[in-house]
Amino acid sequence: MRIDIVHPLARVGNTGNRTTALRLARMLGAHHAVRVRPRWRHGHSDVLIALHALRSQASIAAWKRAHPRGRLIVVLTGTDIYGAGAADARTQASLEHAWRIVALQADAAARVPADLQAKTRVILQSAVLPP
Repeated sequence: MRIDIVHPLARVGNTGNRTTALRLARMLGAHHAVRVRPRWRHGHSDVLIALHALRSQASIAAWKRAHPRGRLIVVLTGTDIYGAGAADARTQASLEHAWRIVALQADAAARVPADLQAKTRVILQSAVLPP
């Protein structure tokens, strides 16, 4: 399977979104062909994983036009849920395009609009093992 992972390009340094994108690529890369990019422009992929619903919105919309039946996964980031992006119409459009929405914490999933809850999943990035 061909998987593209897009994340917003940081103005400075290494960001949490890039770190998450690279972590996902390492996990998926053992079994799939994975590319990590700051944006999607063209080309075929079976799945697009987009980090940051608002700042990756142009890539999400372009990929969805090129792959109308494709599997699009939008991973929510902090500003998608808690910042100004939460109320932005572009964030909402990205979530509506998604086949699945991934929240990295339960509180973030609870903030997804009710009509999109059915396609929302929580995947914790780290967990503490019980004693």
